[in-house]
Amino acid sequence: MAFLSKLFGSKTSEKTSTGDTIEAIINDVENKPFGVSESNVLYAGLNELGGYFFFQTVIVGQLSVKSKTGATLAFIGDDFKLNLNSDMPEFESENSDIKGRNVTKIDFQIEESDVKHLENATLRSIQLKVKKHDILFSKYVVIDATDEEE
Repeated sequence: MAFLSKLFGSKTSEKTSTGDTIEAIINDVENKPFGVSESNVLYAGLNELGGYFFFQTVIVGQLSVKSKTGATLAFIGDDFKLNLNSDMPEFESENSDIKGRNVTKIDFQIEESDVKHLENATLRSIQLKVKKHDILFSKYVVIDATDEEE
């Protein structure tokens, strides 16, 4: 058993030894996060090109993947669920300047009718599935300390 804990422990300690945290990622990236997980931050936005709509995502954190089969993104909310497929089946994470941090850009196809539903939905979570990775993001909410003092 000690052998197994040493074997698996080395991977875990390697990831945590980088000292990279969700707070550090949020502070380093200028854009507002869309969602956060235990070890990744999701940045996202809608874009239109030639009448086609895309939900563009950038995942910053420990996710390191090379896909040839695409990904799915599921939005889960109050009486709302929407599943999107990636626009391209092939994509790959890129290393960041910061050790242990990767950047993964994935675009998802979205129908114009779903854009309105998504904008009006109260989201609880966002789930990304790619290869063997299943990452559950919580909707990022900024708590403004100045509002609490008034």
